[in-house]
Amino acid sequence: MSAIPFSVLDLSPIVQGGTPADSFRNTRDLAQHAEAWNYHRYWLAEHHNFTGIASAATSVVIGHVAGATSRIRVGSGGVMLPNHAPLVIAEQFGTLASLYPGRIDLGLGRAPGTDPRTTAALRRESARTGDTFPQDVQELMGYFHPNVPTPLVRAVPGEGLDVPVWLLGSSTFSARLAAQLGLPFAFAWHFAPDALFDALDVYRREFVPSATLQKSYAMICVNVFAADTDREAERLFTSLQQAFVQIVRGTRKQLQPPVDTMEGIWSPSEENYVRHQLGGSIVGSPDRVRAGLENLITETEVDEVMVTAQIFDHAARLHSFEIVAGLRPHLFFNQPAVQTTSP
Repeated sequence: MSAIPFSVLDLSPIVQGGTPADSFRNTRDLAQHAEAWNYHRYWLAEHHNFTGIASAATSVVIGHVAGATSRIRVGSGGVMLPNHAPLVIAEQFGTLASLYPGRIDLGLGRAPGTDPRTTAALRRESARTGDTFPQDVQELMGYFHPNVPTPLVRAVPGEGLDVPVWLLGSSTFSARLAAQLGLPFAFAWHFAPDALFDALDVYRREFVPSATLQKSYAMICVNVFAADTDREAERLFTSLQQAFVQIVRGTRKQLQPPVDTMEGIWSPSEENYVRHQLGGSIVGSPDRVRAGLENLITETEVDEVMVTAQIFDHAARLHSFEIVAGLRPHLFFNQPAVQTTSP
């Protein structure tokens, strides 16, 4: 038995009245604190056309974070592969892995990370969809480890580098693909609660050992809003609830400050939707958060927990992650079998 690894997912939130430059400074600061608090990895997420999210150019922000830290693993959670040519991503992450050896992760998703109009602007070719995701993943992995001595197209830098590839998902699709390819899998429970247990079951049951991984390795991403009191944590959480209301309405705003009550902000139908989508969130004082994390780890038997928190005030955000880090030594799991390449 050993303490379960905790990691961080950061969307580099742009708060009301703030700028992307402010967000990147806060991201760097949080990453440096996360490293000092012994978080295992720090991931950035690709989103586009969101005025409250600054991490659109994900590989660039990864370089910003990796350059400001020295030990923590840094990566994507994730790169939305259908938005990009696999060769370009292989070159980008080959560059990152060359600059920061042994510290870069490549998490891949198949959703666009945006709305249909922006998807069209990103991809240009109307025929390009997520339907080719399995082939794109294998093409990308082939650039790192080509199966012919002198391929006609090579990723330079990238070829021959050990860049761990993860598959991310909110359904059984990526879980099954990760199992077939023998890759680690991360489930996006922080915004998609419905298919969690089905996805984990499919992944573990169908997992095929590979040169990358000898035993399944599953991570879950969860919203955790921690504060000194339950009431204060619940208040901080209203910023994320407001963001989800905006998604329902099709509006895009910077991350809003917390409010004492959501009454009058959401309609009954919006409240039902938001409460369902965020139903797996853990919100409260240290005791409540510890109980929530214990239940989560016990029920899912995951190998790693990734924590995310869209908190308006940077100091409160730091405090939330610090509280969670302090709970980690008291939470345990069964260490996975020896792996050829550690996730």
